[in-house]
Amino acid sequence: MGALQITLGVIGVAISIVAWIMFVAGVWRMVRIIRLGQPDSTRNGPFWPRLGTLVKEFAAHTRMNKFRHVGPWHWLVMWGFLIGSLSWFEAYGETFDPHFHWPVFGAWSVWLFITELLGLGTVVGGIALAIIRQANHPRRADRQSRFAGSNFKQAYFVESVVVIEGLGILGVKAFKISSGIEDPALWTSFVTKPLGEILPASTAAVTITALVKLLSGMIWLYVVGRTLTMGVAWHRFSAFFNIYFKREADGGVALGALKPMMSGGKPLDFEEADPEKDVFGAGKIEDFSWKGWLDFTTCTECGRCQSQCPAWNTGKPLSPKLVITQLRDHAYAKAPYLLAGGKKDVTGEEVGLTGDNPYAGIDVLALAEAERPLVGDDGGVIDPDVLWSCTTCGACVEQCPVDIEHVDHIVDMRRYQVMIESNFPSELNGMFKNLENKGNPWGQNAKDRMAWAEDLDFEVPVFDGELGDAEYLFWVGCAGAFEDRAKKTTRAVAELLHIAGVKYTVLGPEESCSGDPARRAGNEFLFQMLAQQNVEVLNSVFEDRAPLDRKIVVTCAHCFNTIANEYPQLGGQYEVVHHTQLLNRLVREKRLVPVAPIADDVTYHDPCYLGRHNKVYEAPRELVGASGAQFREMPRHGDRSMCCGAGGARMWMEEKIGKRINLDRVDEALGTAPTKIATGCPFCRVMLTDGVTARQNDGQASEKVEVVDVSQLLLQAVKRRPQPVPEPAAAGLPAVDSDPLSADVPTDKVPSGTPLPDEDK
Repeated sequence: MGALQITLGVIGVAISIVAWIMFVAGVWRMVRIIRLGQPDSTRNGPFWPRLGTLVKEFAAHTRMNKFRHVGPWHWLVMWGFLIGSLSWFEAYGETFDPHFHWPVFGAWSVWLFITELLGLGTVVGGIALAIIRQANHPRRADRQSRFAGSNFKQAYFVESVVVIEGLGILGVKAFKISSGIEDPALWTSFVTKPLGEILPASTAAVTITALVKLLSGMIWLYVVGRTLTMGVAWHRFSAFFNIYFKREADGGVALGALKPMMSGGKPLDFEEADPEKDVFGAGKIEDFSWKGWLDFTTCTECGRCQSQCPAWNTGKPLSPKLVITQLRDHAYAKAPYLLAGGKKDVTGEEVGLTGDNPYAGIDVLALAEAERPLVGDDGGVIDPDVLWSCTTCGACVEQCPVDIEHVDHIVDMRRYQVMIESNFPSELNGMFKNLENKGNPWGQNAKDRMAWAEDLDFEVPVFDGELGDAEYLFWVGCAGAFEDRAKKTTRAVAELLHIAGVKYTVLGPEESCSGDPARRAGNEFLFQMLAQQNVEVLNSVFEDRAPLDRKIVVTCAHCFNTIANEYPQLGGQYEVVHHTQLLNRLVREKRLVPVAPIADDVTYHDPCYLGRHNKVYEAPRELVGASGAQFREMPRHGDRSMCCGAGGARMWMEEKIGKRINLDRVDEALGTAPTKIATGCPFCRVMLTDGVTARQNDGQASEKVEVVDVSQLLLQAVKRRPQPVPEPAAAGLPAVDSDPLSADVPTDKVPSGTPLPDEDK
């Protein structure tokens, strides 16, 4: 141990002490700040399922690999950080003594091979991630870049540290080999051994390289300890906790049911709620739960949520990523005020700090941040146009690799705006009044709920107090009862059930809105009123049946989600199936037999609340195949399907900013050259039909294109007579007066009018 080693070693230790103190202090501050959020006891267990989810998601990178061209590189960097930390700590000894290695395993061939892979993988992975970030820089793709709005300086700092650490691991090994300190087998050091043969022998180089490896990490610790909002760095630690404490203990993402309205860590009971004490949604940053604060802290600014968001991709101001980062920055800026005990009542008066000079010692920036409204168009953290652009489609939640619960947070803010501030888009006024007074968003009379069944050549059984031998209750839904296009779906399903001999009944005038549009719009009180009324009716209908025998079939994806996933919160336990699931089973059981194929080219649109929220993807597609139609998949489908624009109560709000979401989806559908666009939700059908009509009026779509429900395709195939096989026609040019837009041109030859980003943008 020479003077150089002692000097550099002492420098490394001294800097390390400062860096570790700063980092530990940062962790302590972060924990204190996260605990400012509301309690949430639902995250406490069960331990083993949550731990299993954590291990699966980080070890196998199951969610990160949804972007397949990014996942492997991030996997290399992650393991390089976790296991490579052993090599990093080894640098403390190597700076003092170039011959140092970990006792017991430090000279093992397997360990030398692992460190070789870790060092190389970290360098390659870090460079690859930087290249991906550059290739998709906002300056090239404008709004299509998922990195628009991300902090590039912080990201490049982290990636630089990653690469330097990897080079440090390889450099120390190479100089040890060149200096004769180590002579490993080639298979354990396939990069560093050839490199060591051309490097000069120098124990000083080992010390210097070890110090560089050590200090790169120390600088990282110091910087992130001072910058608690650097999610791209802190997610290395917080992501483990965020995944473990995710809403669904079984490992599912926070979709399907919305998080109940919580206050004090318990679901809010409106009959006992105290406006002076209870929290109604999120009106201030401290109204979010501690898990919400952990979400804000963990965001890596990768922008996957942004790349999938229908609002962002059609020119709206909403970016799920920016919502989270804006809440994060506001939370940490306001934290000193909250940690000092600051608190305001509903009128905005200070009630937490008292005395002659209550704000003494509190940073003026924190005090200024405490005055900002959470939602507002005049200095608010979140602009109202951002808040109300969300369709609650769940694409952000589905894609987030660290399990952030964007939709729950957005709806919590809506709840406060609606119920406390009465500040919401004016179009919702009419919907709320119709739901409250008439039990449906259209304001129709309950006595007209059976108008859809008129002129059917069979009788539709209406519940008359006895369920009898009916196997299913057919929940028609408001759209299926009152909206003209959705009525066709209701009639088709009823006729198919009749043909298959399925015993069912409908509620008729006793049915009311499921409450979905009220809840997604933030009117939790109205949702509770509608849902409790429906649960009482349904429980009385099924009172003599066990929960597993309480079968309901629905045609509306939103009713399906609400009754299946949210009514259990109110005591309504039912077996709920979507009509595409039931019809597909009937086809498999040969109770419905398609007798003639449909000569149509069909593309299928996944309803968000059927697909992404409830994972029903195959049944509707199998029904399209059963009808004999030629199926054509849109580029965005399955869990990456594009929203129609109707969810989150957006169906009742005017779309004033950017391109209409339904037009963007229709453009993509038309790019597959379909005869029909099929779907499995009445909301989607309305939005897509309006979009097709607009494109037909523009001359951009054939008049022959129509939007149908999957059940209509099946009914046509079941009722049609077998058609004779036509004679093959001679190939030739289309007639002069033929419709050029009806030509069968698939998108692999002529691209859709909707520009789609690559999956890694």
